[in-house]
Amino acid sequence: MADKPLYRRVLLKLSGEALMGDRGFGIDPKVVERLASEIVQAHQLGVQVGVVVGGGNIFRGVKVAAEGGDRTTGDYLGMLATVMNALAVRSAIDRLGVSAVVLSAIAIPALCETFTQREALKHFAENKVLVFAGGTGNPFFTTDSGAALRAAEMNCDALLKGTQVDGVYTADPKKDPTATRYERLTHQEVLAKNLQVMDAAAIALARDNRIPVIVFSVHESGSFVDVLTGHGRSTVITD
Repeated sequence: MADKPLYRRVLLKLSGEALMGDRGFGIDPKVVERLASEIVQAHQLGVQVGVVVGGGNIFRGVKVAAEGGDRTTGDYLGMLATVMNALAVRSAIDRLGVSAVVLSAIAIPALCETFTQREALKHFAENKVLVFAGGTGNPFFTTDSGAALRAAEMNCDALLKGTQVDGVYTADPKKDPTATRYERLTHQEVLAKNLQVMDAAAIALARDNRIPVIVFSVHESGSFVDVLTGHGRSTVITD
């Protein structure tokens, strides 16, 4: 029998890059299928799961601005990219027999529902997986901020961020072989040390709403469920 999960309701933050696997661009269906399978496993353990997906595998507004383009337009294009990713994740979850719904911060009624807290909570009550798209719906905010916002609005017990590595390190472990992993941090330590976990607005929002942030490697098969049940390698950020 699987271990009892530590959390009743969680928000899983996935970067757009996580969905493209080894490809240089776009979506790898096999990766999306694996991630959807892990979300379904968590759902079957009785965990209510919300998912926020980024759009960096398709488009980045920050890159547009860096190249002299309009940041606002670039960010809205990035929001559209998150909708594309969210639809792919929802479809993969649906194929596994669990009902999922995409809720977008920007209105695209032909493709998905527009987010409201009331409707989102109704979907949770109906035992659905919620896939949030469109970030916060505003330019100049990252999807990390969108994840922290949705976690607060949905009264989530934890915000889990799937990354390229298995936690928060003193430096980039891919560049610095002497980097060491933190087991636990406080939100304030993350801000004071300027650790590149999530942007400062997201960490501050999680801190102010007393939401633990758990950082783990999304590339390790089964890691999402492992973290939910208190196993696996991760860094826990909590006050």
